[in-house]
Amino acid sequence: MDVVDTFAEEAARVVVSLPRIDRIFSSPLMRCASLADFVGEQTGLSPIRDDRLIEMDFGRWEMQAWGDLPRHELDAWANDFLDARPHGGESVAELTARTRAAISDLNIPDTHTLIVTHAGVIKAAFAALGGDHHYRSTVSYGGHVTLLEHRPRSAPS
Repeated sequence: MDVVDTFAEEAARVVVSLPRIDRIFSSPLMRCASLADFVGEQTGLSPIRDDRLIEMDFGRWEMQAWGDLPRHELDAWANDFLDARPHGGESVAELTARTRAAISDLNIPDTHTLIVTHAGVIKAAFAALGGDHHYRSTVSYGGHVTLLEHRPRSAPS
């Protein structure tokens, strides 16, 4: 999926709204990678691609309108939201586990990290840190959220 015609203008607004960042990690998919590259050019940082930040694998549901999906598959997913995979792709639990691993690996004390990723991964990050109820939250298309986790350095011995 291509970026929109107003990408540079919108990305410039993102850059000026950012707090201090020390590192940039990004999904390798085009929209996220394009934004990460733009931010990198403006900040002098080199974005690092991480496959764990790719959106959830929806299997045969990919690129389909919700209204076109088989009702029985949607019902199966709704009845076992965390573990069902009626689309043949990734379960929400699998997405959360991969996101949790990425957050754990990328979280370095006293380092400000920008992660450019997708709505499903953002919800999985919230769920990994605060519980499954965050999957019911909404992440606006093209929006951003700030996720803070303070992990102080170990006390000197």
